[in-house]
Amino acid sequence: MLAPKRAKYRKQHRGMLRGVAHKGTEIAFGEYGLMAEERGLVSSRQLEAARRAITHYTQRGGRIWIRVFPHKPITKKPPETRMGGGKGDVFEFVAAAKPGTILFEMGGVSRDIAVMALRLASHKIGVATKFIEKKALQV
Repeated sequence: MLAPKRAKYRKQHRGMLRGVAHKGTEIAFGEYGLMAEERGLVSSRQLEAARRAITHYTQRGGRIWIRVFPHKPITKKPPETRMGGGKGDVFEFVAAAKPGTILFEMGGVSRDIAVMALRLASHKIGVATKFIEKKALQV
């Protein structure tokens, strides 16, 4: 699973996840993509499950690019713990997805395979997504 190698600070505030994405909104590497339609936090486990679903369906054909990285640590206190005692331990790492963020890209496969593979991946991710294609070059 994806996690940062090192961080300046171990724990972070959750922060606000407002607005729409400005960066990472266009297909840059492949021909097809999976774009987030709502905001949310996508865990490294969800990203790995989606990646495995795509790889399994394409039978390791084509290329896959994961366009988000889980930088944000999420903490959790153990069950049946009394209030107080400070912030809990780091439980998982998540990537913040705003509407318009491209989560996955694919290339080197037919459109039918890409649609089905990315549909399977979308079931593994906790935010609503849609399939997109690279825009044809305007001449």
